[in-house]
Amino acid sequence: MHAITIPEPGGPEALVWDEVPDPVPGEGEVLVEVAASAVNRADVLQRQGFYNPPPGASPYPGLECSGRIAALGPGVSGWAVGDEVCALLAGGGYAEKVAVPAGQLLPVPEGVDLVRAAALPEVACTVWSNVFMVSHLRPGETLLVHGGSSGIGTMAIQLAKAVGATVAVTAGSAQKLERCAELGADILINYREQDFVAEIGKATDGAGADVILDNMGAKYLDRNVQSLAVNGRLAIIGMQGGVKGELNIGALLGKRAAISATSLRARPSARRRRSSRPCASTSGRCSPPARSVPSWTANSR
Repeated sequence: MHAITIPEPGGPEALVWDEVPDPVPGEGEVLVEVAASAVNRADVLQRQGFYNPPPGASPYPGLECSGRIAALGPGVSGWAVGDEVCALLAGGGYAEKVAVPAGQLLPVPEGVDLVRAAALPEVACTVWSNVFMVSHLRPGETLLVHGGSSGIGTMAIQLAKAVGATVAVTAGSAQKLERCAELGADILINYREQDFVAEIGKATDGAGADVILDNMGAKYLDRNVQSLAVNGRLAIIGMQGGVKGELNIGALLGKRAAISATSLRARPSARRRRSSRPCASTSGRCSPPARSVPSWTANSR
C-alpha cells in the first residue's frame, strides 16, 4: 500500500507519498480501506517534529479516518467486511489501509457522506470526553469555548446545544463568530476587541461559565479561572498560548473549581474506546467540521 511518510521533519514538503508494508489486523482489530482522513493540529506538529506518535502506534500521521472494513482480526464481532465506518486513531490515517481496534470504530452517521465522516471522530471524541465525561456539562449550564470556529469548537457548540446548554465562544473575526452563531452559539466574543472575562461576566449576570473548553493553555490560565462560576470546571486541551502559567490557587479554592488537562491521542486503547462509545449515538446530530476536501493523491509527490 501507500502512505504519507515523514522521512525528515519540516514544512508541507516533508510529506512523502511512499510505498510501505500493508498493516495486518491483530486480536480485536479490523483492517480499514481508507476513503479519507482529516488534518488536525497534532498532524501538523508531527510533521514539524514536535509530536511523536505514542509507543506502538503507526508512524504515519492521521488521527482519524473513514472507509470500508476490508478484513476482521481474530475476536472481532459486531462488524462485517464492507461496513462503512469512521475511526479514531493514534496514527496511520494518512494511508490507504489502517488497522484499528474495533472499539474505536464508529458507524457513519445517517446523512453524512463517507468522505466527510473522516472529520468526525477526533473532534467528537475530544469534545465528548472533555466536556461531558470529565467536566460533566449539564442542561442549563454555560459552556465557554475558546476557538469557537475551529473543528473542536464547532463540534462543541453543536453537542452542547443538543443537551440544552448555553454556549459562549471566542473567535478572532466577525465572520468566524457569524459561523458560530449559525451553529447555535448564544454569546459571541471577539477576543481581538473584547475582554472575554468581562463579557462572560456580563452575559451571565456575574455568575461565570460552568465549563470552559480551552485550547490556549498558559496564556489564558488566570483569566479562565476568573471566568469560572462557583463549582466551575476548566478543561485544557491545548497549549497554543504556552506551557507555563501562574495559577492563583486562592481563586480556585474560593470557587471550589477544578482544572483538568487531557490528550486523546496518548490515552491507552481502552480509554480511547470509552471516549468513542458515546460518540456513536451523538455525532450523527452534528455537522462534520470539514471546510474543504482535497485529494491526497493529487497533492502527493
